[in-house]
Amino acid sequence: MDSEANSNSPVIEVRTYRAREGQRERLMNLIRDLAFPVQRKLGIRVLGPFPSQDDPVTFVWLRAFQSPTSRDALRRAFYEGPEWSQQLEGQLMPLLDSYASVLVEDRDGLWQRWPGQPFDVTAVGT
Repeated sequence: MDSEANSNSPVIEVRTYRAREGQRERLMNLIRDLAFPVQRKLGIRVLGPFPSQDDPVTFVWLRAFQSPTSRDALRRAFYEGPEWSQQLEGQLMPLLDSYASVLVEDRDGLWQRWPGQPFDVTAVGT
């Protein structure tokens, strides 16, 4: 985010994961069934996972935040929370070969129309 005008605008993380050989389905299931509920409970909006049609190990999922400031606070709450440190990290990381994350501006207003969310939701941590 280069401009101050965008500092309070919604942002979306496009997360690309490469699972270890033969582990994609298991990793996607664990993320969907265990990690997504924890993130949603914190106020993070998640969508996916979406398996790649190009190879058998890659998948993508999305994570949205009301602003970069809320992103920082909510990511800290998730990764410093007991669910991550006591359970999720140990289950997910051994199945993961690599990952990348790209933060994009929500120029189309997806935050307001995020699937499964009421229209007038106000995120935690803003």
